[in-house]
Amino acid sequence: MLPLSRIVFASGNPGKIREVGDIFADLDISIVPQKEFAIEPPEETGTTFADNALLKARHASAKSGLPAMADDSGIVVDALGGRPGVWSARYAGERATDEQNVDKLLEELVDVRDEQRGGGFHCAAVLVFPERDVAPLTVEAVWRGKILRERLGEGGFGYDPVFLDPSSGKTGAQMTRAEKNSVSHRGKAFRELKNLLLTMRHEKQ
Repeated sequence: MLPLSRIVFASGNPGKIREVGDIFADLDISIVPQKEFAIEPPEETGTTFADNALLKARHASAKSGLPAMADDSGIVVDALGGRPGVWSARYAGERATDEQNVDKLLEELVDVRDEQRGGGFHCAAVLVFPERDVAPLTVEAVWRGKILRERLGEGGFGYDPVFLDPSSGKTGAQMTRAEKNSVSHRGKAFRELKNLLLTMRHEKQ
């Protein structure tokens, strides 16, 4: 199985593809978006981030015959009882844009006081292998912060413009990619996943 030369990334989100590509850039492994294999994403029927990440990774691996990784992530807002959660990308509807999802979130929080606008981005990242005897690698990470009342910043994607990182005082959309990767849920999860992969490769040598 190892060493690996290519891993399929089960995502069509350009922002995620760039962020994960940055994290794995120093390895001798090509991270290939699933669109290059003409793989259509499966329906996300899981009830947890880990369920959906595993579903997507297994689908991409089965279609490509290669190892595949995926993440499922979203924002969990305290005042909304954990919503949007696993429905973050579809919060305003199945084909909702980032703008529409953010608009809906801000509408739902319009009467919530500043001190009660806490929340966190959650990410589950998974790497699966075509070989059935090799267990998937799974990690989860959280990035806690606060939901603002209006957008700040031009970068990022998703809910980044309204998510304030307490340590930097910046929203996800005001950060550089490197800054965001250093503190974000996805950055933490995929760095840990990368470390698990490196450990596995070392043990197999």
